[in-house]
Amino acid sequence: MELKWTLLLLGLFLESRESHTCGIGFKSENKSCVDTDECVMDPGVCGNHAQCFNTPGSYYCTCDEGFQSTPPNFTQTTGQCLDINECLVGTYECSADLECVNTIGSFNCSCPKGYKTSRLDAGCEDIDECKDNLDICGTNAQCRNKVGSYNCECHQGYSNYGNNQSKCIEMSCDQFKAESDVESTPETLKHLRALLRSSCESLRTANGSRKTGEQLLENVCTSSNELLSEGKIADGETLNQFLDVVENSMRLIGPQLKDPVTRMETHNTFAEVAVMRGQTPPSGRVTLRTDSALFSTSWETVVGKSYPGFVFAALVSYKDLNSSRDLLHKMSRERPDDEERSVTYQLNSKVVTAVVSNAETKQLSEPVMLVFTHEEERAESKGVAYSCVYWDEGAWSGRGCERAWSNSTHTACSCSHLSSFAVLMALYPVQDSFDLVLITRVGLALSLVCLFLCILTFKFCRSIQGTRTSIHLHLSISLFIADLVFLCGISSTHNQVACRIVAGLLHFFFLSAFCWMLLEGVQLYRMVVMVFHTTLKHLYMYLVGYGVPLVIVIISAIAFPAGYGTDRHCWLSLDRYFILSFFAPVCIVVILNGFVFVITVWKLARKFSSLSPDLSSLKQIRSFMVTAVAQLCILGGTWIFGFFLFQEKGTEVMLYLFIILNSLQGALIFIMHCLLSKPVRTEYYNLFVRMCPHKKKAEYSTSSSQKPLRSDGSTAESQI
Repeated sequence: MELKWTLLLLGLFLESRESHTCGIGFKSENKSCVDTDECVMDPGVCGNHAQCFNTPGSYYCTCDEGFQSTPPNFTQTTGQCLDINECLVGTYECSADLECVNTIGSFNCSCPKGYKTSRLDAGCEDIDECKDNLDICGTNAQCRNKVGSYNCECHQGYSNYGNNQSKCIEMSCDQFKAESDVESTPETLKHLRALLRSSCESLRTANGSRKTGEQLLENVCTSSNELLSEGKIADGETLNQFLDVVENSMRLIGPQLKDPVTRMETHNTFAEVAVMRGQTPPSGRVTLRTDSALFSTSWETVVGKSYPGFVFAALVSYKDLNSSRDLLHKMSRERPDDEERSVTYQLNSKVVTAVVSNAETKQLSEPVMLVFTHEEERAESKGVAYSCVYWDEGAWSGRGCERAWSNSTHTACSCSHLSSFAVLMALYPVQDSFDLVLITRVGLALSLVCLFLCILTFKFCRSIQGTRTSIHLHLSISLFIADLVFLCGISSTHNQVACRIVAGLLHFFFLSAFCWMLLEGVQLYRMVVMVFHTTLKHLYMYLVGYGVPLVIVIISAIAFPAGYGTDRHCWLSLDRYFILSFFAPVCIVVILNGFVFVITVWKLARKFSSLSPDLSSLKQIRSFMVTAVAQLCILGGTWIFGFFLFQEKGTEVMLYLFIILNSLQGALIFIMHCLLSKPVRTEYYNLFVRMCPHKKKAEYSTSSSQKPLRSDGSTAESQI
């Protein structure tokens, strides 16, 4: 029984193995291996343009006529059929009159452009385009047939700009006339205009040689570069002429350029021109880019109502035209409240000129888009707004241009006409809040009262007269006048002359206050170091206290008179770093005073440690040092915050700190030099008793006459 099952299993195993011994390309059928026909099983096994041939156990592919493969006979994994370009390999040749035109899997012999097949089938014959299409050159030209082609010969006063198979359009060269030139017109601009007029006339008459479009474009860019580099565009009339010449030159040059896109760049000019030619008008969009702007529109807008066979679009960017900022910041007063609100404008992009072949650009059928890169990265805020403008005979105008979007780096403009464009940044003055105005007026009023009391005290209090008191007197006078002018005239920007006078007075008296502080430091040093002759001559003090500031103001006014007065305050301008004419001397005074005070303290410490110090005098000098250092910190610290106040990006925190410290100057000087001085308090008490005789005069120790006299003629106690 076991043997029977063993033989049965062995038979099944042998039968199964026998059915799986067929090789690749064969299949088992009725216990035998037969060939697999791959061509039937997969008709697309050889791909396109090929025939499949079955072989025992395999297959191969052969390409159709007009196609070839490598290797010649291939399978799906070893090759494919590719078209044979019979015109290139020279397998077939056409007759002398015909051109070989390759097709997929074959070729044709046809007549070249400008020819047609002869009726007698004897080759090719010329096509007379002038007869077949009577309007091919339009009504302003004569069509001249030639073998294989034709030319349009323009009538007098018409031109196709060298595109001999395009229609001719009327051409005028009046825009290049020199009649409007005045004496102020730069010679470079006159020469460029003459060159363009000569080229224009040669196109109108079709006589004589002329420069190519590329040569003319190079001349325009070179001349523009020279005009901008040398700063010859100094007035509105010259700028109008320059921009008109550039725009008209692009209309003359654009159709003559050969390449579809032409770019040319100099140091100060970047130009890009796109040209399209053909029997039918182009469609789609055209985009031009320079280093600072993007210009985008549709070809339909560029073409306009008529299509002569060619169109162009040009974008020109001027790199250094922004240097004439005073000229270019002028904005047409289209908003009546701009002047009342003291709105100022600042150019924040390069100026660009956009030109298209469409002659009707005053009102385009579709707005064009211009995207500008900002010169200064600054986002819009309550005090900043961007405007899309174009140059309109001496001023910027926003008519026909709208801002599409804007951020801190770019502004997009949508304009319904073409011209020279830019982005203006409108600066709206930030209105001071009521509490800030109140703090300013109350604080300065308090400071003026205290300084006035200081002046009266230092002038008429006999017990404290001396060199140091004279310095304090003139320091108080300088600060009093400066604060008074500040309070009355800091915001008088509506009158330019008065504003400059206010700025000049503030410049002088604030510098004078710091110079008198320097003299106080020198006086303290002399009191510690020198035993005799410690007084300073009044003439020398006046020369330093008033003469040095006067010289600085005179030199500053001669060097840059426009630096006095800004659009927001009657103070020193930030342009050309003019503000340094104040802050540089202030820093020098603070550094010198700090150096003098360090030496004085060192000398004072040595005297305290000596064997026989004059403790009374040294303690009084130490008191002088404390008040002098505190005074320097107050005045110097005030102008640290004042530096940030007069910047365009000054914060309100700096503004409040400056106003508060400036208001406290007079009060602190009054406290330090008057209320903390015992002789001054005695004088105030005596004055009060004389004014109120019914009050009994209390016993008050005023033994100032018993104090030792110093070499400057004043008592030591009187100097506190």
